Amino acid sequence: MAEQLFYQNAPGSPRYLPIAEHGLIGDLRSVALVGSNGTIDWYCSPSFDAPSVFAAVLDAERGGFFALAATVPARTKQFYFPDTNVLITRFYTDEGVGEVQDFMPVTDGSGECERHRLIRRVLCVRGTVPFRVRVAPRFNYGADPHTLRLLGDTALFESAAKSLLLTSTVALESDGPDARADFKLAEGESAVFALDQAGEDIAPRGCARAEAQRQFEATVCYWRRWLHQSRYRGRWREMVHRSALTLKLLTYAPTGAIVAAPTTSLPEQFGGERNWDYRYVWIRDAAFAVYALLRLGFSSEAAAFMKFVTTYISPGDGFASGPLQIMYGIDGRCDLPERELTHLEGHCGSAPVRVGNDAAGQLQLDIYGALIDSIYLYDKWAEPISSGQWDDVTRLVGWVCDHWDQPDEGIWETRGGRKNFLYSRLMCWVAIERAIRLANRRGLPADLPRWRQSRDTIYRWIMDRGWSERRGAFVQHEGGDVLDASLLMMPLAKFIAPTDPKWLSTLDALTEDLVSDSLVYRYDPQASPDGLRGDEGTFSICSFWYVEALVRAGRVDEARLAFEKMLTYANHLGLYAEEIGRTGEQQGNFPQAFTHLSLISAAFNLDRALG
Repeated sequence: MAEQLFYQNAPGSPRYLPIAEHGLIGDLRSVALVGSNGTIDWYCSPSFDAPSVFAAVLDAERGGFFALAATVPARTKQFYFPDTNVLITRFYTDEGVGEVQDFMPVTDGSGECERHRLIRRVLCVRGTVPFRVRVAPRFNYGADPHTLRLLGDTALFESAAKSLLLTSTVALESDGPDARADFKLAEGESAVFALDQAGEDIAPRGCARAEAQRQFEATVCYWRRWLHQSRYRGRWREMVHRSALTLKLLTYAPTGAIVAAPTTSLPEQFGGERNWDYRYVWIRDAAFAVYALLRLGFSSEAAAFMKFVTTYISPGDGFASGPLQIMYGIDGRCDLPERELTHLEGHCGSAPVRVGNDAAGQLQLDIYGALIDSIYLYDKWAEPISSGQWDDVTRLVGWVCDHWDQPDEGIWETRGGRKNFLYSRLMCWVAIERAIRLANRRGLPADLPRWRQSRDTIYRWIMDRGWSERRGAFVQHEGGDVLDASLLMMPLAKFIAPTDPKWLSTLDALTEDLVSDSLVYRYDPQASPDGLRGDEGTFSICSFWYVEALVRAGRVDEARLAFEKMLTYANHLGLYAEEIGRTGEQQGNFPQAFTHLSLISAAFNLDRALG
């Protein structure tokens, strides 16, 4: 109720649908967020990081939307068509029941994929239901004006840089720059709306009811065929498979990239400034996603990401901060300049709205461990890496051996200055240790004496300088006593035994300082200033890391309870944002790859422990 009241009374803005009140559809090139009220209020076309067409989630008045709902009072429920990313929104009225089926057909590399079709099929399943549709695009994040031309059963929206074509099986009317229609369906009747990109290379094509039915069946078949590859047969199959389907939606098929999240600037704190653009490829996030997908048997996604790494990320490309950036564009580009869109008010007035991300220029040493660990696992579980890929690994490891002791911004991309973060050292150790394992298993050429010396030096640094006698725990960075949830990765990365006395003492300290009823904060920003104002919620990947740490420490009953509690914070579709707020609301960009990949890992390891 607290969340509902907040959204109703958000100062200076119309009522916003809560972040969690959305489902996700996509075509492996872009996605759309569909609210539980039937409105699409986030959609970028033709790709994840393209300027938005609908962005009412960031500005209810200027962002643009595609509304489709019953015109009489109705209760609504949303669910996914089983084992697919086809979303159903149902409207329960006094006179009947209707539903909207939302999906984006997944196409191959043919020219048809340039259409980026979004289909909304409306059906009346009982009685009669009156509906209203209003399509109000606002191009280029709401900055570019457009014109509307009605041509029979189509509406052409044209701006200077982009055009969209809406085809409809009901008569459309113009309302300024928007298209709208009112219609009533009786039981068994349907209507179809299809939104396509328009251009010289894309021939106009309608979407009659039969065509929509064919594309619906093909889309359902695609997702079920993909999910059938999963090897997971554990206790939490529905949640694990929903997480896998979500990770798949966050992949960009043309390059194999995996984005951190499909949205920008959804606030980590309402009214605060912690609003970032996550529509890019974080090396760390994508590498962890590869681990989760490999665990379930999805090797082709791992292979595609390996191809992305080989094609677009080459060691020694001249960056001052090292051979790799922490993030890249979905097309492999390096330049991701950050800017603020001051004409948008932000979700519930939470400005600024940002596009681009200046964190691309940060030094984050932990990414090397995440990347090389994923390569190691790909070689072990999928197929042997090539000689060229091994050459890249050896160059990366050589750079890590030379630079592991530099201060950096760390995993959480703090903007409060560089420090000697323990997690960064830990993952440098992982990078070298996994490369040594790979070299030994495959008999590959490597400077093993140097690698071993560097690995052992990092180990001693962590044990000596990362340990605080006063806290009886490993700490966030050298010279401090602040705890950090990233330390939960120490036993998960096999750096320390999960029952080592020093680790158990650290786990207890983390539980006391950072855990709130199974939910885990990243760190205390008051004790360790991160250069930003305000607070944040608990960080969901850390909560699932906590579950794994408990499992490995032998505290399986505690782990299961913590895991089951975390599942209650998912939205009605099993989706998670980045963080959980004080009253249980979802905060931050949505849905978040980090959260879903860690759910998969926690479920897998908890299942194994329970037998």
